[in-house]
Amino acid sequence: MKAAVFHKVGDIRYETMDDPKIEQSRDVVLRITSTAICGSDLHIYDGFLPQFRNEVLGHEFMGIVEEVGSEVSNLKKGDRVVVPFTIACGKCYFCNHHLEMHCENSNPEYYGPDGGLLTEKGGGLFGYSDLYGGYNGGQAQYVRVPYADYGLRHVPAELKDEQVLFLSDIFPTGWSAIEWGALKGGETVAIFGSGPVGLMAQKSAWLQGAGRVIAIDPLNYRLERARRVNNVETLNPHEVDVIEAIRSMTEGRGADLCVDAVGMEAERSLLDKAKAVINLEKGTTSVLEQCFQAVRRGGIVSVVGVYGTPSDNFPIGRVFDKGVTIRTGQSFVHKNIDHLLDLVVQGKVVLDDIVSHVLPLADISRAYDIFKKKEDDCTKVILKP
Repeated sequence: MKAAVFHKVGDIRYETMDDPKIEQSRDVVLRITSTAICGSDLHIYDGFLPQFRNEVLGHEFMGIVEEVGSEVSNLKKGDRVVVPFTIACGKCYFCNHHLEMHCENSNPEYYGPDGGLLTEKGGGLFGYSDLYGGYNGGQAQYVRVPYADYGLRHVPAELKDEQVLFLSDIFPTGWSAIEWGALKGGETVAIFGSGPVGLMAQKSAWLQGAGRVIAIDPLNYRLERARRVNNVETLNPHEVDVIEAIRSMTEGRGADLCVDAVGMEAERSLLDKAKAVINLEKGTTSVLEQCFQAVRRGGIVSVVGVYGTPSDNFPIGRVFDKGVTIRTGQSFVHKNIDHLLDLVVQGKVVLDDIVSHVLPLADISRAYDIFKKKEDDCTKVILKP
C-alpha cells in the first residue's frame, strides 16, 4: 500500500509499505476513504513529541471494512465506518467508566498510572508515536484497527465522508471542551484558538446553550471563518488587549468558561523561547495563562490543547485565588460519538464548513507544509488516498 510515512522532524514521505494484516481476533483492516491532518500530527512532525522509528501518522480517518477478525461479530466486509482516535478495549476498568482514553490494554509497553514525560502514558492512539502504542495511523490506503468491535461506528449511506470524518477527533474534542464547562444556559464562553478544534468548540458552545461565544486568534483569516461559519464574536490579540476586552464584555468579571484550544504550540516571543530552553520545556503555556486571566472568579478553564512537558512558573497562585476549576485531557470520543453522529444526521450541526483544502494523499509533504505554515488561508486539510 501507499502511506504517509514520518521519518524524522520535518520529513514525511509518500511511500510504499506492507499492507496491514489481522493480528488479533478483534481487529479489522480498513480501506481508508478519507483522512485528515490534525494539529496534533504537528507535535511529531515538529519534534515536540519524540518518535525515532518510521511511523504512519494520522488519527482522523474513516473508510470501508476489508477484513474482519474472528471475534468481530458487529462488522462485516463492505461496512462504512468512522474511527475514534483513541484505541480502547471496552472491557477494562477505565473503559467501563467511560474513560476510554485511559484504556489499560491498548498501550501495553508504555502504559502506567504516573503520566510521566516519557514513561507511563495513557491508552493507545493511532499514529501518535511509540509512547502511545506505536500504532500506524490512517494517512494511508489501509490501516489495522484493534478492538474494532468496540470502537468503530457505522456511517449512514446518505452522508458524505466530509460530513462525518471529524467525528473521529476534532468534533468530540470540541464538544468535550464545552461539556467540561457544565453550561446551564446563557453563559459567556471564550475560546482561545480558531483552528479546527477551536471552530468545533464554537459550534459545541452554541449547541450546549452558551449565550455568548467569543473566539480569539492571531490570524484574521481564521477569525473571518469563525464569524462566517459559527456566528461568533472575535478578538485578535495583535489588535486588542484580549483580557481587558473580555472583561469589558462581561461587566468586568471575565468569561464563565475559557477554552484553551491551542496548547503548547502557540505563538512565542523570544523570551518564551529562551525560557523554554533554560527550563527544558517544549513550547509555551502563554495561552493557558491567558485563560486563567480571562476567566471569571469561580469559573472553569477547559484545556484541549496539548501540553507535553512540565512548566516553570505555573500560575498556581492566580488559579487558587480565583477559585478556578481546570478540566483537561483527551476527549470522551467513545462516550459522545453516537450522540454527535445523531446531531449530524438531524442536521443540527455542519462539520465540513471548516475544510479549506482537499488534496490527494500523494501530496502529503505539500499538505503538511501548507497546514504547518498556515499558507493559502489553510484551516483544515482532508486527504484522499
